[in-house]
This record gives sequence, C-alpha cells and structure tokens, in this order.
Amino acid sequence: MAHILIICTANICRSPVAEALIRDRLQKRGLDDWTVSSAGTWAQIRGGAAENSVLVMAQQGLDISDHQSRMVEESHLEQADLVLCMESGHAEALRTEFSKYAYKVYLLTAMVGQAYSVHDPIGEPLTAYERMAKELADLIDKGMDRIVLLAEENCAVA
Repeated sequence: MAHILIICTANICRSPVAEALIRDRLQKRGLDDWTVSSAGTWAQIRGGAAENSVLVMAQQGLDISDHQSRMVEESHLEQADLVLCMESGHAEALRTEFSKYAYKVYLLTAMVGQAYSVHDPIGEPLTAYERMAKELADLIDKGMDRIVLLAEENCAVA
C-alpha cells in the first residue's frame, strides 16, 4: 500500500481538496488501503480547512470538515511514496530542504505533462474555490494513472 502526500502553502485550501479527491479516486479504483495525507510549507497555525474548501468538497459529496492543517516535516516525506506539490516553489523548497527525498517530489501538474502552479484562492470568493476544485479534479482525473504508477514504483523501492 502506497502513501501519497499533497503539499500546498498553509494546508487549508488546495491540499485538503486534492487529498479528498485523490482518496476518492483511489477508493473508486479499489485501492482503499492506500494512504493520502497533506501538509503545508507554511502552515503556521493549526486549524481546519478553509470554509470555502469545505463547501466545494461538500458539493461533490466529500467531507473535509475534520481536516487539520499541519506543517510539513521530514518524517512526512520519509513516509510518503509520492509527494505532489501545488506550486513550483513548494517542490523546490522540499527538494532543497529534504534532498534525500527529492526523487519523490513532483508538481501535481507534472502528472499531466505540464509545469505550472495551481492558483491559491485564499481570501477570494466561493467561485474561485469552485474553479480551483474543478482544476484539481481535472488534473487528478487525467493524471491518476501516472500518480498510481509513480507511487507504486517508489513504494516498491522502499
């Protein structure tokens, strides 16, 4: 069973949404024993997911109301088989700070052969969160085969 770690800045908007979406897609593939978690590169205050992130996930029948943000630590990367980042700066910071695990770190957009950062909707209206959730769902749905392959490859190495 593999472990996928999702990274954004504060671990309250994008990464909890991506975590829920990936977990849902894995369960639909019968991969219920996989672990999906998230953390932030700058998660200073421990708290719940952004209200609008909770709302957009509820619209899709996914409950992230019990999410608690956390700061990324080396142990998280050690335990993960694949680390998916929302921004190039996140990936660069993790590869630098935790170089031992750099081979596990990717941009989420790289799963579909692209290299751009997913916009952070913090402080914006609900419509921005809806756009973010749709973008993440599209990226995850189109990149799910690669996500599973990379996580399985790294899991086999560990």
